[in-house]
Amino acid sequence: MMEAQDFWDHQEKAREAIDEVNGHKSWVNGWEELSARLSDLEELKALSDEEGDEETLVEVHGELSGLLTDLENLELKHMLGDREDRSNAILTIHPGAGGTEAQDWAQMLMRMYSRWSERKGFKTDTLDLMPGETAGIKSATLEIDGEYAFGYLKAEIGVHRLVRISPFDSNNRRHTSFASVFVYPETSGDIEVDIKPEDLRVDTYRAGGAGGQHVNKTDSAVRMTHIPTGISVQCQNERSQHKNRNSALKILKARLYQYYREQEEEKKAELESGKKKIEWGSQIRNYVFQPQQNIKDVRTGLETSDIQGVMDGKIDDFIKAFLVEYNS
Repeated sequence: MMEAQDFWDHQEKAREAIDEVNGHKSWVNGWEELSARLSDLEELKALSDEEGDEETLVEVHGELSGLLTDLENLELKHMLGDREDRSNAILTIHPGAGGTEAQDWAQMLMRMYSRWSERKGFKTDTLDLMPGETAGIKSATLEIDGEYAFGYLKAEIGVHRLVRISPFDSNNRRHTSFASVFVYPETSGDIEVDIKPEDLRVDTYRAGGAGGQHVNKTDSAVRMTHIPTGISVQCQNERSQHKNRNSALKILKARLYQYYREQEEEKKAELESGKKKIEWGSQIRNYVFQPQQNIKDVRTGLETSDIQGVMDGKIDDFIKAFLVEYNS
């Protein structure tokens, strides 16, 4: 197919074909690598059994455990078949009503996803961050750069609910806080989002932080609005207006791509009525710190008491359970 003389005459279809081929190659190469490792372990175990080498047998069992983990990860990637699943992710976090308590919860979630990204070997950049007045954050936008970052993180879209004894309440009362998480695939060179200059309104203003000590003396903050759709984004994380413009445009392109993608999905709804939909903005998980310690995903029923581990980024079990449910 790619050898055809007219292959590049239709560049969009050509890129889609290349993406599909690369996806199949990744799956096949991963499977062949695991198969080769298994064969090596089988030979090593047989040799160890003959020689009665207990130390090597322990090593084989350890390697086998790692092999099974890698197999689960390969199966997980195989579930991510949508074109944008391989993309980097742009993740936004917004606290719900509740002031400082909700803003602190939003910051805790930001740390959780940053630690998850670190565990996966991904790169995380803060594109925009608006600190809370007393503690926490009013909003945050993270760029998470890694293969299948969007495919994994789309499982986190929705409202996250926290129940705990508030550290900001002198009476030690229990509080419930909410924060919303949205994830967009980062557009790349093979995904075209055409933004006409006349459809874009750019406003600049002075950025500020908590207490006023970080207030810029120049109009470095940028608010960018796509007039036809009404989608608006802002960036004030950098002191350079130029850098904030670039970050805002990156976020806007991702938002527009998702907007157009959702419109296409709505048109295909009747044809894909059997496929489960991701519920954007709905409550997905409860984090209960007191009186009991429990985190439960309301979509899959998966729960754990390992609160510290989850808040340190160990959320792969929740992601996997959602993807299995979503693809069943």
